[in-house]
Amino acid sequence: MRIGISTSVIDRGHTGIGQYLLALLRVYAANPGPHHFVLFVLQDELPLFEFARPGMTLVPVAERYRPPVKNIFWHQRILPGLARAHHLDVLHTPSYRRMLWSRPCALVATIHDLAPFHVPAKYDWKRMFYGRAVARHLARRQHQIIAISQTTADDLAKYFGQTENVTVIPNGVDLQRFSPGPPNVAKAVVAQRFGLHAPYFLYVARLEHPGKNHIRLIQAFNELKSERPTNWRLVLAGSDWRGADAIHSAVRQSPFANEINCLGFVPDDDLPFLYRGAEVVVCPSLYEGFGLPVLEAMACARPVISSNRGALAEVAGSAAILFDPEDPSALKHQLARLAEDDTLRRELSVAGLAQARKFDWQTTAKRTIETYLQAASQVKGQAAGYSVLHPLKQR
Repeated sequence: MRIGISTSVIDRGHTGIGQYLLALLRVYAANPGPHHFVLFVLQDELPLFEFARPGMTLVPVAERYRPPVKNIFWHQRILPGLARAHHLDVLHTPSYRRMLWSRPCALVATIHDLAPFHVPAKYDWKRMFYGRAVARHLARRQHQIIAISQTTADDLAKYFGQTENVTVIPNGVDLQRFSPGPPNVAKAVVAQRFGLHAPYFLYVARLEHPGKNHIRLIQAFNELKSERPTNWRLVLAGSDWRGADAIHSAVRQSPFANEINCLGFVPDDDLPFLYRGAEVVVCPSLYEGFGLPVLEAMACARPVISSNRGALAEVAGSAAILFDPEDPSALKHQLARLAEDDTLRRELSVAGLAQARKFDWQTTAKRTIETYLQAASQVKGQAAGYSVLHPLKQR
């Protein structure tokens, strides 16, 4: 089977979609099986996919198609022709904002979340309209849809009326890369690379306001530091995105600004050390369709405090402390609780590690291939039925 995958929404690997796609493709590159993959890659991102050569075909996409509107145009007008030219059996688009209307072959889409229905002003009005209205119609054109959590599948039923051809396939976590390690080694690395010497709360997410809820986390940290003398720091790891100026402003206005570190995007090689060096990992997001940083932290045996919104509670199970992300005082209480309770931190570390081991990319990749096969089978079945009804069309 010839499988095409559009990779043009990975934003140089800095997003959750990017991590999802790269993780899947690493599994397929290591275990190609009988299938051949054709990857459509923006020119500047070709180096990210060198690991896929020579087993996969990399088709360069001109950089002029990177901006969102031009990228949508490329998906709707150019990609269908490329799919036919490369004789694809299946085409996978890993983002609901890039789903195809035309059906050059079997179509599979991954929908990570329907955040526009949950977080007002998450995007500008054009993206909000596209996510709420246009995507609903495009979803009905897909032969199969992968939802990365039951929460997302439930949203598809509620907001898109999409109940057929939806398969829940949770993300995995790289248990070799994200794993427990000697704390003294991790602390030495983060001290050297990031200048972090004191214990710290860590939040790994792009700096996006209001969706990722950084400002309430900063408020909770301010309250904690005001009430209790402590040398704990707050570390924010993630690249700037929409609304980042508001987050940076909140940091500057904090009376403890010199104890808040904004690291920007953290390279893949450094991220496991940053997790292992953290005393506590926090995820206060207002809504997530999965919540990969929660699992990554747990896989590194770090205690987690997580928002109870979206799929975060689903992913964390009973292995994290959950809180209402719109209540900074509730978050402050949990920050203080974990900062002071070594026993609780150890208990959560053990529970989290067991929870993380329930998820792996090998299983995700295997089930995704099964979805490709199912979509291709649907198209073949429809074509066979059409030929029986219209025998002259077989010529």
